[in-house]
Amino acid sequence: MCCFLVLASSSSGALYRSVRLAFTSDRNFFGIRSAPYMSKSKRNNELSSGFIERIMLAVTEVNGCEICSYAHTKMALEAGMSNEEIQKMLSGVIADIPSNEVQAVIFAQHYADSRGRPSKETWDRIVESYGLTKSYGILGAIRAIMMGNAYGIPWSSFVNRFKGRSDKRSSLLYEAEVIILGSILIPVAIVHAIVASLLRLKIIDFLY
Repeated sequence: MCCFLVLASSSSGALYRSVRLAFTSDRNFFGIRSAPYMSKSKRNNELSSGFIERIMLAVTEVNGCEICSYAHTKMALEAGMSNEEIQKMLSGVIADIPSNEVQAVIFAQHYADSRGRPSKETWDRIVESYGLTKSYGILGAIRAIMMGNAYGIPWSSFVNRFKGRSDKRSSLLYEAEVIILGSILIPVAIVHAIVASLLRLKIIDFLY
């Protein structure tokens, strides 16, 4: 723990980031680090359940996670979304979503399409439109589902493999690695997320 504290105390945090990446993945770390902001925004009524589900459906559509599509379709229905709107979103159509959520959903698609590396300009526009606190909540929802998709996709491929519908883009070895290593990497990511929060490191940076 002391080693993490010393490394993270540098002004740029670049050295700490290098060490963190050696022990965990960005999706695990960012998902765990940012999820509390989503929960806080929901408690403060800044983000409704429907808003969060639209963000998660948008990300899932880009990433193509079958299990997550099924799970979040159910959650979206429970949040009050119509089946028609859900199916449109899972097809990449966002014409029916509330106007005040459009920019956040488009940002979510951009975040997923860029593999978690959004441009600073798009993030700045989100903050300008929604304010910093709500923007962190939006980011938390995006990162939470990015983490979920990272495990959901290989799980989907693994299950489909035994149904005779194997994914040509995947392999049994890859699927097993992700499923098994997840139980090891997530606890490590939790430690790193706690350290980063204690040291008040930036929630989002553009060092890549």
